[in-house]
Amino acid sequence: MPRFRLRLEYHGGGFVGWQRQHNGLSVQEVLETAVERLVGRPVRVQAAGRTDAGVHALGQVVHLDLDRDWPVATLRDALNFHLKPHLAAVLDAARVADDFNARRDARRRTYLYRVCDRRAPAVVDHGRVWHVPRRLDAAAMADAARRLEGRHDFTTFRAAECQATSPEKTLDRLGVSRDGDEIRIEAEARSFLHHQVRNMVGTLKLVGEGKWTADDVSRALDRRERAAGGPTAPPDGLYFVRVDYV
Repeated sequence: MPRFRLRLEYHGGGFVGWQRQHNGLSVQEVLETAVERLVGRPVRVQAAGRTDAGVHALGQVVHLDLDRDWPVATLRDALNFHLKPHLAAVLDAARVADDFNARRDARRRTYLYRVCDRRAPAVVDHGRVWHVPRRLDAAAMADAARRLEGRHDFTTFRAAECQATSPEKTLDRLGVSRDGDEIRIEAEARSFLHHQVRNMVGTLKLVGEGKWTADDVSRALDRRERAAGGPTAPPDGLYFVRVDYV
């Protein structure tokens, strides 16, 4: 059975997250329904990573096996037809080796978090950014973010329901930059703990407000307990940007 890789974009606002759940509509469900409508049988897809309710994706990657070798442009367009009217789309499709695995073969995952720090509400970007109605110190946030780079025990930034076997992760990059009224926080690692990015962003916001220093962030990391960290940032501003396989 030919194996295909799909790259997806979706707006997380209307979904309970990537994974199928009993309490609402998931991205996995609408994609698998689209595939079934196309090929006439149920097909399971596996993703490079899960996203929570409200979290968006610019480059989620999945793999699936089909009965025949579809032209990739036809597969993309047909799936997009069957995905309507949901806010999810297949950006491209590719034929891959039969042993390719979207999750296990991933070498790096990149997330982006967008913070709109202006007094006026974020109207056009409503549901797509975290609106903070005061100016944050992006330079101080960038300095504090560097304290989190490298290999650490990230228990302080781990959700209580996280199922990872170990809290140790290597954070390759945590960059903070400003673009007008927006602060962009980019995180790169092979893998992340549940809510790790949102918990780090919530902590960096405290630094941007002048309530915490970079040393406070280091001390929170060393405490290795969730209560020592900052709040969990809302899902609206988080994007699963890219998966690298080489």
